[in-house]
Amino acid sequence: MSSECGKTYPLYTQGLVVRCSAVEGASPKGSVWQLVVELPWNDDAHPKSLPLAGQFYMLQAARTNTLLGRPISVFHVNRGGQRPQIEFLILIKGQGTVELCSLMQGDKVNLLGPCGNCFPGPLTPSTSSGTAAKVCIVGGGIGVAPVAGFAETLPDGSYDFYASFKSGSYGLENIKPAALTITTDDGSVGVHGMLPAALTEQALRDGNYNAVYACGPTPMLAYVKKVAEACDLPCYLSLESHMACGVGVCLGCTIQTSEGKKRCCTEGPVFYSRILDFENLDGTKTRESVAGIKVQPRREPLKDEPDLSVNIAGVTFKNPVIASSGTFGFGTEYESVFDVSRLGGISSKGLTLEPRQGNDGIRVHETPSGLMNSIGLQNPGIPHFIEHELPAMLKLGPVAIANLSGSSLETYTKGAELLDKTDVPMIELNISCPNVSAGGAAFGMSCAAAGEVVRAVRAVTKKPLVVKLTPQSLELNSVALECIKAGADAISLCNSFQGIAIDIERGVPVFDKLKAGLGGPAVRPIAVRLIYELVQAINTLPAEQRVPVIAIGGIATWQDAVEFIMAGADAVQVGTATFANPPAMVEIIDGLAAFMKRKGYAKLADFKGIIQK
Repeated sequence: MSSECGKTYPLYTQGLVVRCSAVEGASPKGSVWQLVVELPWNDDAHPKSLPLAGQFYMLQAARTNTLLGRPISVFHVNRGGQRPQIEFLILIKGQGTVELCSLMQGDKVNLLGPCGNCFPGPLTPSTSSGTAAKVCIVGGGIGVAPVAGFAETLPDGSYDFYASFKSGSYGLENIKPAALTITTDDGSVGVHGMLPAALTEQALRDGNYNAVYACGPTPMLAYVKKVAEACDLPCYLSLESHMACGVGVCLGCTIQTSEGKKRCCTEGPVFYSRILDFENLDGTKTRESVAGIKVQPRREPLKDEPDLSVNIAGVTFKNPVIASSGTFGFGTEYESVFDVSRLGGISSKGLTLEPRQGNDGIRVHETPSGLMNSIGLQNPGIPHFIEHELPAMLKLGPVAIANLSGSSLETYTKGAELLDKTDVPMIELNISCPNVSAGGAAFGMSCAAAGEVVRAVRAVTKKPLVVKLTPQSLELNSVALECIKAGADAISLCNSFQGIAIDIERGVPVFDKLKAGLGGPAVRPIAVRLIYELVQAINTLPAEQRVPVIAIGGIATWQDAVEFIMAGADAVQVGTATFANPPAMVEIIDGLAAFMKRKGYAKLADFKGIIQK
């Protein structure tokens, strides 16, 4: 068996979309797309730049919301025209593949490739009976693409092809095997069952093969390895792994082999089966736990709708999704945009005792995956809020939360006294605003200052009190515990992160106050960590002293909300996402309910804090 398949050199360029269409036969409909991209040169310009069978490209739509390209295997190469065209089959998985499958004729695609090694060409010796030996090619699901491309390079009829799908079939139009066997889990095409229903040890022996080639889901590849090696056949498997670069630099795509760690993007994606151990492919002998945390056992899906309600400090929210202070006004502003009554709660614009006009100069500045702001707590003042905004806010349906800020201990307490006399169900004590010169985040930076203001406010109100903290504190968890000791009924975290933006043309800061608050998806992983660590700290307290945690920080989708709840949060506040996608919170509520139903979680407590050790 030869392992040499030539050498290609990856190039970075932009291709032109010739066609992008849903693949016929793929099930569910629209789940797999065919993308045809024309390269910007002819064959002679870069003779060693065209892909070999089994190689892949890092693909990214030229107009994109993703940081990285996606590794996509080559399905077919058309060299007949003035410029070569490369065809890809793409299974929709996430944002990157959604963008690729949404391209239209004439759009541009960023390409880095061809990357990786290729399938080694087979030797075709005669058997003892005098007939030429064949090879066996196996493709599972979207893994059909690279092996179908490999099959095209072999003589017609020199191979048998097994294609295994959950339902339907696709990607087989270019192959010319001696025999084609299709299996489907649902029996919609070919043999009813998974691959073992057709490909067995005996079938390999009877097929008189001299090698096996396969690409598909990991369990399928483990099975192919097992039966091929049982028949003492050389076996080559194409694997996939998360990667950032595609050229061997990031080291993010390594897999464990008997020869040490190997990079899937350069030493692979095609590997000789005998160096692979599928039980230890990712470097761990078991996936029953990750970082010492047990993988959740499978549950049966719910037949009834899940209970999304959550109780925070004696106040019942119908769901855990709360509009974050400063991003939703007083709720009435979005009444005509979507059904705000669906929300669990609404935290008002930050309120101070006296009206504030806020900061001068530029107030908002967009950054990659984020938004900076320096509003400066512009608001009508608490007396005006009580008389004008609060009545309408209470009629909306969600739990109304008054976000209380101040510039001094006196203004905090006087504001709390006024709110205590109203029907507002809850107060969120904001000691974390990064965009005011006095008060604000200064109170949340140290245990002493935070404890002092919480005690003062607690003394003048019986309302449930949520304390909103800043991520800037160097003793954040200690501050939180001090707030709880001083009377906080719940903690909300994180207010925006401080950052600086510079106008490089004028050579001055973007914001008059130099620093501004940063929110949006860019801060989410940091916020998840802070929530996780805060809940860990709270869990060191006696059970009767523990309080709920409301997570804030870059939440834009239901998946984001699930992350925070699994980290230990009781509820989530959504801010910047509403500016980008006004109905984001309703989508989060619906997505959360669907997730819980699918996973068998009857209530939020079933998965709250499941990554806490």
